[in-house]
Amino acid sequence: MPLTYRAAGVDIDAGNELVRRIAPAVARARRPELLTGLGGFAAVAALPAGYREPVLVVGTDGVGTKLRLAIDHGRHDGVGQDLVAMCVNDVLAVGAEPFLFLDYYATGALDVEVAARVVASIAQACELAGCALAGGETAELPGFHKPGDYELAGFCVGVGERGRIATGDGASEGDALIGVASSGPHANGYSLIRRVLLDSGENVSEDLLAQLLRPTRIYLEAARALQGAMKGASHITGGGFVDNLPRMFASDLAAHVDLAAWPRPPVFEFLQRAGGVDELEMWRVFNNGIGFVACVAATHADRVCADLAAAGEDARIIGRLARRGAAAPSGHLVVARDHAELT
Repeated sequence: MPLTYRAAGVDIDAGNELVRRIAPAVARARRPELLTGLGGFAAVAALPAGYREPVLVVGTDGVGTKLRLAIDHGRHDGVGQDLVAMCVNDVLAVGAEPFLFLDYYATGALDVEVAARVVASIAQACELAGCALAGGETAELPGFHKPGDYELAGFCVGVGERGRIATGDGASEGDALIGVASSGPHANGYSLIRRVLLDSGENVSEDLLAQLLRPTRIYLEAARALQGAMKGASHITGGGFVDNLPRMFASDLAAHVDLAAWPRPPVFEFLQRAGGVDELEMWRVFNNGIGFVACVAATHADRVCADLAAAGEDARIIGRLARRGAAAPSGHLVVARDHAELT
């Protein structure tokens, strides 16, 4: 019998069936600027109208080892939102509009049912983010991934007005820091989370699993409410507060974050207690309940918080910017470039 691609581990028919299955979900995640449909070599789109001097903003990310937890427990319906959110929130943090999204799904042997659930969740998340699922790639890699495993990567193209891109250059001493609540650990720190679960011998209860696998929030509505007031913003992703906050202000400034400004969600208290994780390490790894931080003028802070609340966000003033080296009151996290301490 002649050797076939299927016998070597790649099922072209399964790939075609997946395209057929996901077509309705992809069609719902469409924008009028998109000029091509599913299945072409590349997506083609016109730039959105209304921009005087449009600039493209591009971001890419994955879900990381949160996928391991999701795969092990058969929870495939939220990881698509994790993928979209991790890319889209980076675009939102610079004041741009999410426009196009592409995904890359790689597996050892294509399980059409699982892949369809994942891609459907990607499409649903694109709807939430206001961007089109313009295309993607499904790769079947026999001998490379273990049976049942898959990997995800995503790519987001955003559009912004050149003069309104929030680079953080305008942030100054005394500006307020406004934090917007997360839905949990989002998609960061899961190598540590899985190590905590392993070392503690904890059984993963349904409640704990739900908290750990809750999808990453998409901060589209928050970004819209912040429009015009945001001098800079930080998506609290890999690196937590310590590595991400300094990306939105100059090196001569520091963030003074009041640790009593919001309650830390129980899932983080569990991770710290069960893993014996140092407090400063918690701030370098996790978001601890705040997934997006914006810098605004102190005189606008209360109004901005009210606008965020009206948009359905749980937001509050969590600190301020100060000169680097300035003393902070007790109970604060002080973060500057290459420096972090607890007071």
